[in-house]
Amino acid sequence: MNDQTATGLRRPEDPTAREVAPQDDPHERGPQRPSIDEAPARAGAAAGSVDAVRPATVRHRRALRWTLLVVVPLVALLVGAGAWLLGGRYVETDNAFVKADKVPVSAEVAGAVVQVLVRENEVVRAGQPLFRLDPAPFRVAMSKAEARLGEVRTDLAAMKASYREKQAQIELARTRLDFARKEQARQADLAARNFISASKLDDARKSVDIARQELQAQQQDLQRVAAALGGSIDLPLESHPSYRAALAELAQARLDLSRVEVRASIDGTISHLPKPGQFVGAGATAASLVADARPWVEANFPEKDLTYVHPGQPVEVGIDTYPDRTWTGVVDSLSPATGAEFSILPAQNASGNWVKVAQRVPLRVRLDAQSDAPRLRAGMSATVRIDTGHRRELFGFSF
Repeated sequence: MNDQTATGLRRPEDPTAREVAPQDDPHERGPQRPSIDEAPARAGAAAGSVDAVRPATVRHRRALRWTLLVVVPLVALLVGAGAWLLGGRYVETDNAFVKADKVPVSAEVAGAVVQVLVRENEVVRAGQPLFRLDPAPFRVAMSKAEARLGEVRTDLAAMKASYREKQAQIELARTRLDFARKEQARQADLAARNFISASKLDDARKSVDIARQELQAQQQDLQRVAAALGGSIDLPLESHPSYRAALAELAQARLDLSRVEVRASIDGTISHLPKPGQFVGAGATAASLVADARPWVEANFPEKDLTYVHPGQPVEVGIDTYPDRTWTGVVDSLSPATGAEFSILPAQNASGNWVKVAQRVPLRVRLDAQSDAPRLRAGMSATVRIDTGHRRELFGFSF
């Protein structure tokens, strides 16, 4: 740019401004605009800085492009391959629950509850009384059985006396038969001499027949009494069937009376107790007893996850109630059938439209004993993870 151009671009000077300029305070002046001579220098410096920044930006973009197109896919591929290799070893499901033996408590006799001896959800021991039924009807039944036993004893004693009486009557019948036979002989001798009529001889013969029949009747009656006494008069009363039956009825009445007090069959926690006044039927569930023995976990795995699962494999169990704690155990057993096979109404896959649904097979996990473990309650939700030990291979490589 020549001097004329620079001079042509300059603004005309203002005389008033020229006179005021020397009087201005340099500290009170604002920022001054660059002059026409300084602008090219500053523009060149800015162009130099842009040229210096541009290679760095290009290198940054190239590195970012390399990272997004090569490094990230490679890392994702490695992570996916690792996850696939590890995925064949462990199988996991959250369809699992804590289980324990549940024993229904039922009365062996029917009756009304008069007293409940424990509280709801109380820990009880085997043999501990839980509640009592009204004993009055059973005491009456026991008294009746005792009376029946005494009646049988009296009847048997009377039958023995009757047996001896029949023996005496048989001896008397024999004596009468012997006398009738002698009388017949005498009448026959007299009739042979024509001292008596034939009718007298017939009467004598009839007396013999009657005496013989009476003897036979007494002997038959004696056998009947002997049979009623068990075949022998010397048989003890305690061995007689009627006495033993009456004795069994008494024992049953006493047993029923002892069963009015319902006891716990195992150690556990009692729940759903009956209320006083409630009638409890024989064999009907009156309460529930959950065993305190070591619980287990029942896990329902999809059928495709059980390819390499077998008893004895290590298991890690997490309980939803205790998220910061882990239990260990082993696979105890696998169910012989899917859960659908044990349902009340099994699926009828041969009728109508059929939709394939993945089935689940229950398996039982035995937990290891832990002295400081919190108490597990039946029905708690759990997460089960099984180490099958199976390793997948990819191009000959496996974890």
